[in-house]
Amino acid sequence: VAALTYAFLHLPLMVLMVFSFNRSRFSVQWKGFTLDWFARLADRPDVLRAFRLSVLVGLTSTAIATILGTLLAIALAHYTLRGRRLYEGLLYLPIVTPEIVAGISLLILFSTLGVTLGLGTIIVAHTAFSLPFVTVVVLARMAGMDRSLEEAAMNLGADELTSFRRVTLPQLLPGIVAAALLAFTLSFDDFVITFFVAGVGSTTLPLVVYSMVRKSVEPTINAISTLMLVVTTVLVWAADRLAR
Repeated sequence: VAALTYAFLHLPLMVLMVFSFNRSRFSVQWKGFTLDWFARLADRPDVLRAFRLSVLVGLTSTAIATILGTLLAIALAHYTLRGRRLYEGLLYLPIVTPEIVAGISLLILFSTLGVTLGLGTIIVAHTAFSLPFVTVVVLARMAGMDRSLEEAAMNLGADELTSFRRVTLPQLLPGIVAAALLAFTLSFDDFVITFFVAGVGSTTLPLVVYSMVRKSVEPTINAISTLMLVVTTVLVWAADRLAR
C-alpha cells in the first residue's frame, strides 16, 4: 500500500522529468535522449530574467522571515506572554489558510493602501506566508534544547546576550538554517499568491511557466519544471537533514 501511494504521488513527476530529455517536441512518445531543451533555456531572456527575479525575491523574503520568525519563536518559548495561546493559534492560521484566500486578501490590502504592485509587494507577501513556517520549525528545534545550559552560562557570569550568542544560537542554528531553506523553497515555487500581488515587470519563474503552458506545452516547460523540482527536492532534503 505504501509503495502504491508513493507511486501515485511521484509517478507524474517522474514522467515529466523523463520527457524533459525526450528528443520529440511532443510529449506523447519517446524518440531518443537529448539535452537540447535545457540548452535552449539559455536563449530565453524572459525565463532567465524571471529566474533571477525569483531568486532575488526568495533570498530577500527568506532573510526577513528567518530573522522575524526566529525572534518570534524565542519570545514564545522563553517568555510567559499574556494571550500566548492566542498568539500560537494566530501563528498556525496562515498555514491552514488557502493560498487563493491569502492572495486575494493581500491584493485588497495593497489596493486599499494605494501600494503599487511590483517587486516590493511580492517580497512582503512571501515574507508574510513564510514567517509562520519559520517560526514553527525554530520552535520545534527549541523544544529539544536543554534550557539548563543557558542557566549554567548565566550562573558562570554570562549576561543574557552573551548566553544567547554563545549557547542558545549555536544550538538553534541547524533549525534556523532548515527554516530558511524551507522559506526559500516556498517562495521560489509559489504561484497563487504571487499571481495576485505581482505587477508589471515583476514576473517570477512560476508565472512565466504558467504563461507558457497557456499557449502550448513546449518541451522547454518540462525542462524548467525538472530544474525546479530538483532544486526544491535538494532544498527540502537539506532542510530535513539540518532539522534532524
